[in-house]
Amino acid sequence: MSNTILDGLTLIDTNGRLILAATGASLFGAVAAHVFLRARYAGIERDLRRNGDPSPQFESPVLRRIVHDAERAVQRSGEASTQAIIEDDFQSELKSLLLAERFVRGATGLVLVLGLLGTFYGLTMSIGKLVGVLTGDSGAVVDVSQAITLGLTDALSGMAIAFSNSLLGVGAAVVLTALGILNNVTDQRTGLMVQIETYLDRTLPKSRPHDAPLGSVGEFNSSVARLDTVVARLESAMLRFVTSTNDLRKVQLVVALKSSDEQ
Repeated sequence: MSNTILDGLTLIDTNGRLILAATGASLFGAVAAHVFLRARYAGIERDLRRNGDPSPQFESPVLRRIVHDAERAVQRSGEASTQAIIEDDFQSELKSLLLAERFVRGATGLVLVLGLLGTFYGLTMSIGKLVGVLTGDSGAVVDVSQAITLGLTDALSGMAIAFSNSLLGVGAAVVLTALGILNNVTDQRTGLMVQIETYLDRTLPKSRPHDAPLGSVGEFNSSVARLDTVVARLESAMLRFVTSTNDLRKVQLVVALKSSDEQ
């Protein structure tokens, strides 16, 4: 059977071989990227586990940046959005890994599309050769049987291109799909991000419990002081009002007494 497949491959032209090579390169590239991603994520996870103390010495640059940004956020506002910090630092520090991860996810569709491209190319070429044979376009060849033989051979080369590309494209898609099911690098990255978030929640310096009460007491004392000032001003205004009222009554009384004396 292997000899039959090799004999069929000898009928493939240059364009068909290029499509086959692109499909095979996509397959091997996706597998290599998958292995590379697993190794890198596993290395970051080991680095995280080795440094479980509050003062870690990480070898991974992304872990050092995440811890640094989280500590700055805690010092600035008393708390840190660890999930957002992790996602942002992954995007900035691990661009190549995320690009490789996108390639792994899209490789299954890519090999299928390349397989279909080779299939349609081979069928188109085969149909064109068959049309040439049926129309009797033998060119410089005088012998009709020889012309038909050459035409059918060219038509079979197109069929070889079509079926070889279909076989390789579908086989590559099956391999990549099984690889993604058994060991998904996206799930591994998500699990790593969860572990980093758990580590930050456990080791980051929390805002001191007494900070909030002190702040609340200070604000309460300030409010009480302002209230005392307002009350004092209100009492002063009331006293002035009462004094003015008493003075007015005294004036009215004096005026009334003078009026009675004149009468």
